Amino acid sequence: MALCLLLPLAGCAGRTAADSAKGEVQHLLDLRSAALLRHDAQAYGATGASAEYTRLRALPLASWDYRITTLRRTAAGATADADLAYRVAGYDQAPVDTRRTLTLARTASGTWYVTADRPAGKSGQQLWDQGAVTAVPGAHSLVLGTGQPVAKLRAYARMADRAVPAVSEEWGTDWTRRVVVLVPASLTGMAGLLGSPAANYRGIAAVTTGEAGGAGRTPADRVVINPDAYAVLGTMGRQVVLTHETTHVATRTRTTAATPLWLSEGYADWIGYLGTDRTPAQAAPELARAVGDGRVPTALPADKDFGFTSDPTALARAYESGWLACRMIADQWSPARLTAFYRAVGTHTTRPGAVETALHDILGLTPATFTARWQKYVRTELG
Repeated sequence: MALCLLLPLAGCAGRTAADSAKGEVQHLLDLRSAALLRHDAQAYGATGASAEYTRLRALPLASWDYRITTLRRTAAGATADADLAYRVAGYDQAPVDTRRTLTLARTASGTWYVTADRPAGKSGQQLWDQGAVTAVPGAHSLVLGTGQPVAKLRAYARMADRAVPAVSEEWGTDWTRRVVVLVPASLTGMAGLLGSPAANYRGIAAVTTGEAGGAGRTPADRVVINPDAYAVLGTMGRQVVLTHETTHVATRTRTTAATPLWLSEGYADWIGYLGTDRTPAQAAPELARAVGDGRVPTALPADKDFGFTSDPTALARAYESGWLACRMIADQWSPARLTAFYRAVGTHTTRPGAVETALHDILGLTPATFTARWQKYVRTELG
């Protein structure tokens, strides 16, 4: 008895029924994950519902791991909340982390099996939740689609393969130099992947989203395409968008809370438009209209001006203003100085003083002189 008092209570009483069930279900999910990774359809089917295997089998996986956080017994069996971490082979240096809810039942002999696996709560969908995944590898890219013809996915791969070296030429090679592009069937599918209403992305051709890694880790970025908006763009516009998003993938680990959106979005647009024949007025039509009406902006756009739910005209002016600010630095100093400025801002972890210090150290300007210089540049290029 004295020995028992020195041990944890659970050690004296033994495992509870809940602990036992949780361990059994975790073991089941471990078996399910192992079967998926070794492409063993029969073993996967033995763990329960196999429709997910059919949807997932084209996805090249380096890892797939469930960790149960909560198990709730029900009259029919149980419901498990779990963290799913997975990596795409050859592309992800850090896992994608997502929350899942699994429904489980038991056989007459008491063996657990999975009946359903779906996104948990407010978590966004994964591509396979929307249908069978088709994978098209490129030289520097992997395009994953649902409900899309292979020929269209190959076109995305070609654009991504052009984007990666174009970004590396300006930004440098200290990034993965590989990009994963997700192409759902529709705007609704895009919104499902991002876990937000479709109205937030109407007219937005693509979004880059990444799992935040720790220090020194590269996030598992995904470029998520809105096929509805992409369909109305010309060939050059599509390439500009994909190069813009690839720039976000490259710069992710050097983009911090200190980096204003006018710089991160403007820099991505600057690389996106390199090599095109677009004039400033063609690339910045809304800002050109404002300048023509005598409304030269008095300040660089704030982060709130880049909200997807903002007025479309104001949103366009925000992007165009950031692009012209970055273009001015490249034109009046050099492309290398622009990249150095971006990196210098990102060495800070908070916003106060970050841009001011980088302006002083890299360009030799104060914020006021930089803004005045940018306003003059806007008038000159668009007036």
